[in-house]
Amino acid sequence: MTGLDRPLPLAGFRILSAEQYGAGPYGTMHLAQLGAEVIKIEPPRVNGGGGDTARAVGPHFLRDDESLYFSAFNLNKRSLTLDLRAAEGQAIFRQLAATAHAVANNKRGDLPATLGLTYAALQDINPAIVCAHLSAYGRDNARARWPGYDYLMQAEAGYLALTGEPGGEPQRMGLSIVDFMTGTLMSVGLLSALIDAQRTGRGCDVDTDLLSAAVHQLSYPAVWYMNEGDETQRTPRSAHPTATPSQLVKAQDGWLFIMCQLPKFWNVLTKRIERPDLARDPRFASNADRLAHRQELTELLDAHFGRKPVAHWLDLLAGHVPVAPVNRLGQALENEWLEATGMHTSVDHPDRSGLQVLASPIRVDGERLPNRAAPLLGADTDALLAELGYAPQEIARLRQEGVV
Repeated sequence: MTGLDRPLPLAGFRILSAEQYGAGPYGTMHLAQLGAEVIKIEPPRVNGGGGDTARAVGPHFLRDDESLYFSAFNLNKRSLTLDLRAAEGQAIFRQLAATAHAVANNKRGDLPATLGLTYAALQDINPAIVCAHLSAYGRDNARARWPGYDYLMQAEAGYLALTGEPGGEPQRMGLSIVDFMTGTLMSVGLLSALIDAQRTGRGCDVDTDLLSAAVHQLSYPAVWYMNEGDETQRTPRSAHPTATPSQLVKAQDGWLFIMCQLPKFWNVLTKRIERPDLARDPRFASNADRLAHRQELTELLDAHFGRKPVAHWLDLLAGHVPVAPVNRLGQALENEWLEATGMHTSVDHPDRSGLQVLASPIRVDGERLPNRAAPLLGADTDALLAELGYAPQEIARLRQEGVV
């Protein structure tokens, strides 16, 4: 439940989503948490299979076709099983689209047109509908038919060359960050077009793709290179390319990340750790000097910080200098701060009461958004078809024929 004294911001909006795996479902989950009715369209069960492929991603399951991986991306949604390649499946989809405000998908670039998910296919029944597309490489180019995944985008967009220690092997980020960024961008595009459609009565197609999103996140290093030919390189200790010290520092029992992005923080750091000699050292007088002598500074900081444990330095620096511990995954999730800020929550799933999930990072009027468990496969099929006027015997026939 939410503590808000009014409906959620997207209450009353219906969004159909032909989605699978991570990127698309991550984006539409934000919309569902903000109150939209997100109807997840999934392939019907056939020979023991069916549903979003994410349902089968291990290693942890609530039941055979209900993975915890799937639960992470599909909170607050409804599930409709529907074969979009079947004529009757298309007829049902078009009936639903007539009642919807938007259709989202993260299909391969050549499939939305084939499956009737585009504005051109739906404008005759719903001129105001917004059709949001997320693909690997886009829908209108020579790569439209190419399959693609997050890790490929990290590779092609240069992330692996920027991550890790100088001279080491290419390294990807530890998470599928391009999927998450692109899913979020899809939702931004969908909402922007939805606002315009509410104003004008005319919808449109909105596209984003994994590679474009990945390249766009190169941001200032891209502008540096395109204008000055300055190609950002890996730095030791995951250091910032220009600010120093803004890097990993080794303590007695672990690691800290300290970020003296502004000159004032260098001055505060040297005072808090009682090293005025570093502030007076001409090698470290300015940021440019510290950058030129980064290795010497790193060795001096390691020697000093190595005398005490991480907790000591956090007590001394937190709130004064930008600093954080380098946590293991378990430490990160057991951080008391997450409990204090409401990022830990639970939902009741049919197969596990009190399933632990993360709350939305978005707040409305200071309140975290409410969560419901991810839907079982086809959990809402009968109700949605009944809403469209299908009788129980018709639904049974459609299920027997594999349409739903």
